[in-house]
Amino acid sequence: MRESRTTMSSGTNSRSIIFFGNERLVSGLTGTDTPVLKALIAAGYDIKAVVANDAGTKSRKQKVLEVAELAKANNIPVHTPHRPMDIYDELAAYNADAGVLVAYGRIVPQKLIDLFPFGIINIHPSLLPKYRGPSPIESAIANGDVSTGVSIMALSAKMDAGPVYHQVEYHLPQYETAPDLSQKLASLAATELIAALPNIFNRTLLATEQDESGSTYCQLITKQDARLSPHTQTAEQAERLVRAYKAFPRARLTVAGHDLILVTAHIAEQSNGPLDVEFSGGTFLCIDELVAPSGKTMSAEAFAKGYLNI
Repeated sequence: MRESRTTMSSGTNSRSIIFFGNERLVSGLTGTDTPVLKALIAAGYDIKAVVANDAGTKSRKQKVLEVAELAKANNIPVHTPHRPMDIYDELAAYNADAGVLVAYGRIVPQKLIDLFPFGIINIHPSLLPKYRGPSPIESAIANGDVSTGVSIMALSAKMDAGPVYHQVEYHLPQYETAPDLSQKLASLAATELIAALPNIFNRTLLATEQDESGSTYCQLITKQDARLSPHTQTAEQAERLVRAYKAFPRARLTVAGHDLILVTAHIAEQSNGPLDVEFSGGTFLCIDELVAPSGKTMSAEAFAKGYLNI
């Protein structure tokens, strides 16, 4: 079910919602503008509670999640259970009409989904059934896709397999990084969700089952995935990984015995600098900015002078 921008009826916003998620659509993202939760509040929906996943906050040395800060500023209760079923009774007591989920990072059992008359409405940053799973944004960039998008779907017990209410396509520029794309898709999702919700609630917008024959899956990304290989990858593939893994796990390459984290790079047919590395196929990945072994971010020129004496 792929659609361009659909005009939705205005409806009323008297419905009550419990919001699930952190709104961090890519791993390693250190901040978000929480556009979906902001849009729900601005549209006048009765947000009964926010259920956030704080598992990553300690590693990021952040005391408060952005969604939690926004919720508290609007006098909305915040829950951070280890498992959502741990607070089933508390959630049931809110008597909310629906849940809205954006990058929650926890498995939601069917019993909890069934708690809501309209179920839980999930935002997924891909054109389902493509890229079911935890890394659709990174996968779209890494694979060189020319477009991606946002799916508004009914959450189901099977991962990202629920029926789809609405989709919108987004043209993917060749320079897009995962953090930038995350914010753009989140903002797009907020706009589309606010437009779609009235018709979901009045049941004039019905969800369509996904075509299982077209389903693909993406996996959790590990640090090993970000290790670039000049012998087996082309420079084009490597440059896409630099952009796809900019937030986490960050692309790595060993140059002159130094293990480098690549921040930005470009492709060239010929070598013009000390940090131009030849990849399979004969083209070069030209490093523009990097994180040196010292942990300092610097230009390729500064690294060459300081570490390679060039």
